[in-house]
Amino acid sequence: MDDDLHLGLLLGILAILLFLSAFFSGTETALMSMNRYRLRHRARSGHRGAQLAERLLTKPDRLIGLILLGNNLINIFAAQLVGYIALQLGGAWWVAASGVLFTFVVLIFAEVTPKTLAALYPERVALPAAYVYYPLQKIAWPLVWLINLIANGLLRVLGVRAEDAEGDHLTIEELRTLVTESGSLLPRRRHQMLLRILELQEVSVDDVMVPHNEIVGIDLDDGLEAALEKIRTSGYTRLPVFRDSVDGVVGVLHLRALVQTDTLDELTLPRLLELLEEPYFIPEGTALNRQLVQFQRNRRRIAFVVDEYGDIQGIVTLEDILEEIVGEFTTEPEPDTEDVIREDAGAFVVDASANVRALNRMMNWHLPTDGPKTLNGLILEQLEAIPQDGTGLMLEDYPVEILQTGDNVVKQVRICPPGSAPPATPVSDEYKAAAG
Repeated sequence: MDDDLHLGLLLGILAILLFLSAFFSGTETALMSMNRYRLRHRARSGHRGAQLAERLLTKPDRLIGLILLGNNLINIFAAQLVGYIALQLGGAWWVAASGVLFTFVVLIFAEVTPKTLAALYPERVALPAAYVYYPLQKIAWPLVWLINLIANGLLRVLGVRAEDAEGDHLTIEELRTLVTESGSLLPRRRHQMLLRILELQEVSVDDVMVPHNEIVGIDLDDGLEAALEKIRTSGYTRLPVFRDSVDGVVGVLHLRALVQTDTLDELTLPRLLELLEEPYFIPEGTALNRQLVQFQRNRRRIAFVVDEYGDIQGIVTLEDILEEIVGEFTTEPEPDTEDVIREDAGAFVVDASANVRALNRMMNWHLPTDGPKTLNGLILEQLEAIPQDGTGLMLEDYPVEILQTGDNVVKQVRICPPGSAPPATPVSDEYKAAAG
């Protein structure tokens, strides 16, 4: 009877040791695989377990030392206990067999199972465990410190320094991947805004500017009456003011300043010149994220894009950059009323001078944006010649038919949805050969 009681006690102690071994193994995996940014958010929100876990993970070498110390002590003691039980039951052969059997038991119940569970549900395992590890680390600090001192000394001999380890900082590419994979957790519009913000560094002012030939402004050489008419009908809040052409810009007129100080009936050209803001020039190729900062720093909302020779290539505004993030929102003329007309068959008649990025944003299309900035440029690049009316082609998956050309440019096209039938008049082999 005493022998049975003694054996039952030993088996009970062994079961407790296996449980503790599983605890150390599982919680180690959970703590090391937790999402650090989610942990930081929960800690800032006041969750006590998250706060303790974050403190523990600030010194991962100490935490790992504590976990491995506890786990190895328990596993070694459990192995000795199994050997003792086997020796009592059957002698040396039982000891050898029990070692193999106990290895499988440890692997299944104290390693694979708890670690798999912890990898699947790291927060549920790690946060409660932090309440145990935080005081335990204080108690075992002298022994853990000694172990880490020896271990870090060996790492230094190998040329590894804990201080040189990379932090939790994410690169832009990693952050973009994180936002992309979290798309199901965010509203679609907010998800798109976040991605567009991250893409600002890949888009330049050349991609969103109003080109030189489309700039609307006041030409002083046309006289006061023409200037007043332009102010009344333009629909823009800021107008470039120039002599002869945009290349002779003298300033920018903010219509709000005009309304606050004068009436149009009392306006004179000298007074108009007094109200002008100095023109602000930026080099072509400037990334949008950098230009957004420059607009804020210089308290500007409109800039003239110039090339390496100082010639004006176009105009970019603060609204143009913000629309890259949030989509169309300004009170200025809507591009879709002028550039895109919906037909009954589901196709669209499009002004070929329209900006490709603006079309993609407005129509949710996916036309290529890594080449020419306008639809006309995109077509000419693909055909390598000025097409005739009725010519058809495919831009990515979009069937396109040329409706009107003139002055060496494509003026109007019809774009059908992806999956529609190819254009009725495709580009012939002879035309392709001539274009080549």
